[in-house]
Amino acid sequence: MTAKKFFAELIGTFTLVFFGCGVAAVTGCDGAVANSSYAMTALAFGLVIVAMAYSIGRISGCHVNPAVSLGARLSGRMTSKEFWIYLLAQVCGAILGAVLLAALIGTGKGLGCNGLFEGNAFKSLLVELVLTFIFVLVILFVTADEKFERIAGVVIGLTLALVHLLGIFFTGTSVNPARSLGPALIMAFAGDASALAVVWVFIVGPLLGGALAAVVYKALNK
Repeated sequence: MTAKKFFAELIGTFTLVFFGCGVAAVTGCDGAVANSSYAMTALAFGLVIVAMAYSIGRISGCHVNPAVSLGARLSGRMTSKEFWIYLLAQVCGAILGAVLLAALIGTGKGLGCNGLFEGNAFKSLLVELVLTFIFVLVILFVTADEKFERIAGVVIGLTLALVHLLGIFFTGTSVNPARSLGPALIMAFAGDASALAVVWVFIVGPLLGGALAAVVYKALNK
């Protein structure tokens, strides 16, 4: 079963990066301009989660995000061993998604990489922390009650689209360390290491947000 979960998370994260970052890249999504590409990118990320939740969700829970897995780990929903397996699968899936995207469209469009808001690491980290906190908190609550099982995927997908609608303006929206790391690594391999130089913000911010969501979730459920 562990192998199935690994491959389910790999496929899910691959799909998230390929479609989500792909739509951002091919439509020229720019956070400074609220246009159709902005909305299309937010919708793409949300729709991928809906699709994956109702497919691989029954196998792995469809985390496809280290911040979500960390929240699940800290709230007691998975073991430490499972967490590291999920993390490896998610990073591998994100890299594969970015590789295929680069093979198809090249790296000239940026592969949907994230960037600092106003060149400020602290502001960007704060934005990512808050957005991820909200996203993971919703996931923890909506998946805690079986009566929400049928609609959980839709709620989570819509929430991801929601955080993108605001977050794209600031950082391009990560809320997912794997989603940021994969494209940044491939861009660096192609000779542009600018995204990789700041990717730590999009690893630390979401992980802190996921951890905080777990703490708040447990406090509210005492």
